[in-house]
Amino acid sequence: MISMDEIKERVILVAVDTDGSDQAERSLDELGELAKTAGAEVVGRMIQPRENIHPGTYIGKGKILELKELLWETHGTGIICDDELTSVQMGNLEAELDCKIMDRTLLILDIFAARAVSGEGKIQVELAQLKYRASRLAGLGKSLSRLGGGIGTRGPGEKKLETDRRLIRTRISALKQELSQVEKHRELIRSSRARGNMKTAAIVGYTNAGKSTLFNRLTRGEVYAADQLFATLDPTARRCFVDENTEVVLSDTVGFIRGLPHQLIEAFKSTLDEAAQADLLLHVVDSSSPAREEQIAEVNKVLKEIGADKVSQLMVYNKIDKESNDPFLTFDDKGRPKAVALSAVTGAGIDLLRQAIAKIANTEEEPEEEDDEDWLKEFEP
Repeated sequence: MISMDEIKERVILVAVDTDGSDQAERSLDELGELAKTAGAEVVGRMIQPRENIHPGTYIGKGKILELKELLWETHGTGIICDDELTSVQMGNLEAELDCKIMDRTLLILDIFAARAVSGEGKIQVELAQLKYRASRLAGLGKSLSRLGGGIGTRGPGEKKLETDRRLIRTRISALKQELSQVEKHRELIRSSRARGNMKTAAIVGYTNAGKSTLFNRLTRGEVYAADQLFATLDPTARRCFVDENTEVVLSDTVGFIRGLPHQLIEAFKSTLDEAAQADLLLHVVDSSSPAREEQIAEVNKVLKEIGADKVSQLMVYNKIDKESNDPFLTFDDKGRPKAVALSAVTGAGIDLLRQAIAKIANTEEEPEEEDDEDWLKEFEP
């Protein structure tokens, strides 16, 4: 018997700090979690303070020399940069370091390729990967074919024929046609819900905030949930009663993250439309995270990009059990539920969330009237 062991990639994380804050450190911590999720082992990290990212090599020449030594000392097999690299940067770094070069976008795309289960999810991921590769054919250089396994090789693959731009464009066109059929099917489902006056709510939030765990708690479903980034990818919808007389359709959507590739947002548009077309968004936040405010801003940024920024939001502060806090429900000045604090794992505060959803679902939306005095207050010193 011959034992075939999968060789784990040993990677070094690289970032450029342009503002002098600790944001680069936190972002690199998150990148490390992404690398771990993709199956790599982080053996080193490097942050270079610079006014701007180097247009040719991402980092300066001095840091490239240090990175060469670090690769040799740690027996590293590749580096992962915290920002999206251009084809020029990728090619130059590959020539200088003679190892696999990856960026945050490629890493996220690889994780999505590994997690896609449904036919729709696989189509969306392949479409995003092909768009990414089509713009970087020149930058991949000698490793254009990317033979072998590891990060960046899952999904549609890196066959030699895919280096032909014409073939890539043909494949992208075919995938778009398949997705258009999916969009028509989703539109029919939404129309049937509208005819039945069924209220819909979509769970959105930063990755690993506990969305799937909350979805399972509310619907008694069995969606895969784990303490890792992008544990679930394929969207799921279930009916659930939030009280004796109120039933809503609850959708679990893909998690967001800083630097979410634009290719993914475009490819997952039909899926993310579930959030844009919902009556209510349950914005789940990891209350124990020190970067929760930044995560909220990132989620709102993506919601605006997909046209879901006008949908009513109910803030759901999850994981209060990690800080031993008590659940609560707050209201705005009009008496509408504004925020809920709970623990999806222990179930503490779930009744408050059900109460809030039922109140919102049974409240008719009143058209907002413009008030000249309120408008002027925004400009008062």
